[in-house]
Amino acid sequence: MKGPVATAGIWVAIVSSFFLALHFPQSALAFLLFEGSLLAIYYAPIEQSLKTFLGTVVLLGLMPILGFVNGYYLEVAIQIGIYVALALGLNIVVGFVGLLNLGFVAFYAIGAYLWAIFGSPQANAFISGGLFPLSPNWFFIFLLLSIAVGALTGVLLGLPVLRLRGDYLAIVTLGFAEVVRALVNNLDKPINLTNGPRGIAPISKPPLFFEPALKWAGLQVTEATLYPLYFYFLVLIMVCLIILVTRRLENSRVGRAWKAIREDEVAASAMGVPVVRMKLLGFAVGASFASAVGVLFAAKQVFINPESFTFMESIGVLAMVILGGMGSIPGAIVGATGVTILNLQLLKSVSIWLNNLRQSGAELTIPLLGSYSFSQLPAQFEPAKYERMVFGLILILMMIFRPQGILPPGYERKK
Repeated sequence: MKGPVATAGIWVAIVSSFFLALHFPQSALAFLLFEGSLLAIYYAPIEQSLKTFLGTVVLLGLMPILGFVNGYYLEVAIQIGIYVALALGLNIVVGFVGLLNLGFVAFYAIGAYLWAIFGSPQANAFISGGLFPLSPNWFFIFLLLSIAVGALTGVLLGLPVLRLRGDYLAIVTLGFAEVVRALVNNLDKPINLTNGPRGIAPISKPPLFFEPALKWAGLQVTEATLYPLYFYFLVLIMVCLIILVTRRLENSRVGRAWKAIREDEVAASAMGVPVVRMKLLGFAVGASFASAVGVLFAAKQVFINPESFTFMESIGVLAMVILGGMGSIPGAIVGATGVTILNLQLLKSVSIWLNNLRQSGAELTIPLLGSYSFSQLPAQFEPAKYERMVFGLILILMMIFRPQGILPPGYERKK
């Protein structure tokens, strides 16, 4: 499409998604149109300034407005942002460096528990003085601290396993994730560090710096309304920073070294690439992203427990990277968005629709075959209960028909 035609098409998609979201409270199609409009903006043959303007309209204008009208859309947008950030972090390890990591959720858990322990009364169980929870102002300090802790943990994991490849590396990283989950599940005795399977609550939220300004302006807005918007902008800023850092790394000597290791480790070493150092750097960068996201997740949820960081979470994030295209930044974003919408909206919407049909007792009449009453649908037939099976089928189909992913590396250059 040429510039004017592309711009007109983008505006149609943006306006359509906005009005669709206003009239249908939980429309998956509205989110897909939003995602499609952002992709069209990214790939459209238009000026960079116009791309920036259109992206700003969607992310900083329409989505917050929808959040005021219907908080559900803002909640889904926050969840999408969290998984996009996780997928981008795992994409560095799996997509850029070529290291299969099945324990990525462990770094996510480390960041979450780092803030949960000290941002709640939990730390009083092993530190005397009643100093906890820390003031919400400490949130941003812990956000920075989590980056360092995540990077250090990534290096500590990487050092003993760098000689491993393929399935062996995947098994070790899986074991690491299970060790972390077992620790947070059992470190409630003899010293209660994590409160075990009962979880930690309440966890402090970040401070609302702008609340006094709103009161001064005479705007009476409750925290229940402000915090979803606040977390949306925090997640959006974090995703933008991760994309910026990832893009800079991808186009640097480090990114080229990672890709050389991914394609042929022996040849990369022969050409002078410091393989060990580059692998450790990949582990550290990916882990630091996940740890920072964990802090934000804990503050948003106010409650966490070990069940939030299971092996299936790692598999889910890995599926997002594979579906989008390993080694592709837009691919990781598309994969995370698609899987999250499928999980939070599409499958649940279909389940609700089928349940309503079952309760209505409506009948379907087919010539020559007779009629069938939907009241006979088994109660177990709910697509939301089989989300893992649906993900598996999608992955199988992708591996058969498009193994490189939806938006593989180099797709932008081809366009």
